[in-house]
Amino acid sequence: MLEASIRLSDLCDFVGVQVDPASFDDGTYVGLEHIAPGRFTRIREGAATEVQSSKFAFQSGDVLYGKLRPYLDKAVLAFDSGICTTELLVLRPKEGVDPRFLLGVVHSPSFVKYAVSGTTGVQHPRTSWNHISEFELPAHEPDEQIKIARFLWVVHEAVTANETAIEAGTRLKRAAMRALFTKGLRGAPQKETEIGPVPESWDVVSLGSLGRVGNGSTPKKTIHGYWKGGDFPWLTSAKVYDRDIVAADQFVTPLALRDCHLPIIEPGAILIAITGQGKTLGHCAVLRMRAAVNQHIAYVATDLGKADPSFVRGYLETKYDYLRQVGVGGGSTKGALTCAFLRSLLIPFPPSLDEQREIVAVLDAIDRKIDLHRTKRAVLDELFKTILHKLMTGEIRLADLDLSALDAKSAAGPAA
Repeated sequence: MLEASIRLSDLCDFVGVQVDPASFDDGTYVGLEHIAPGRFTRIREGAATEVQSSKFAFQSGDVLYGKLRPYLDKAVLAFDSGICTTELLVLRPKEGVDPRFLLGVVHSPSFVKYAVSGTTGVQHPRTSWNHISEFELPAHEPDEQIKIARFLWVVHEAVTANETAIEAGTRLKRAAMRALFTKGLRGAPQKETEIGPVPESWDVVSLGSLGRVGNGSTPKKTIHGYWKGGDFPWLTSAKVYDRDIVAADQFVTPLALRDCHLPIIEPGAILIAITGQGKTLGHCAVLRMRAAVNQHIAYVATDLGKADPSFVRGYLETKYDYLRQVGVGGGSTKGALTCAFLRSLLIPFPPSLDEQREIVAVLDAIDRKIDLHRTKRAVLDELFKTILHKLMTGEIRLADLDLSALDAKSAAGPAA
């Protein structure tokens, strides 16, 4: 353990130099919207000509720290000069302090917790330099700071590399879905239909023609007989994010199934979130077990002899934005799709189950690659946060870690 401690103010100064954006005609502008939580570098930037009112000036080597909603963990290292919103504190490392080490400090879980503890304001909670400047951490020698900074940057780059792969995989999947649901896999001639071009051999059918469409309900929570000791899966709309639903978080009793007229939905049904203000509305999944659902989910009890449910789910995923527009435009303040609308929704449909499954196999292969990178990112992100916390609190020293796997060139990271 490190015994001596220092404060954030020993590592950096707050440089609040306010400037007029008009004096930075060709300059870079950085706002909170240009910074992703937990990232070391900004994801994009704006132009000084796009903003008005006074801003802070920054220079290469400064750390731009987001004081608004500090739980979002927004802070980046600047590699150029420009201007930024005054919601970002410009922290300039003192002489001999590696700016990447300073960035690691303000991203550490203990610092984020400390910053949040000093917020003021309910609607727009902000921390302040006066508060965060008092944050204490173990004192590290300059050479140890540099080594820690290099190490953290390598791990962070591994995290962001997987994020980039996920984004690329997602773009590839969108492009593949557009091609597969309009051209198929066989390069067959196309025909024009009410939903656009599809292969000549395909049909255009309503979702309702593929199976019974309905939705569920929520047994009263105050009636313990509906819930206590229940063992039949009951799903809420949050489960549609699973895409393939194989487990439930809540269960109801046979009494609830009988009294509340809950339909028992068989495996292979497609579930669609039909309400929601956030991102849930329009998401869909395939049910892989018997279950009941609440009123916020519609189901299509798919005829498995006619349609592969993963094929139908794949097409519905391409219509996510459209489904949301329809739901929000329905006049409800909550936003909702109706079972009647879903029954009439048209989809392109290869009559051959084999062709449907071939298309599913292509999309599944892309999904597996995306899921692999998501798993890697989650593991690396947890590792990164754990190591960052332990290094910054002095629970471990860099010498305690096996760094043999680090490549010398990548370990150098960007120039400080």
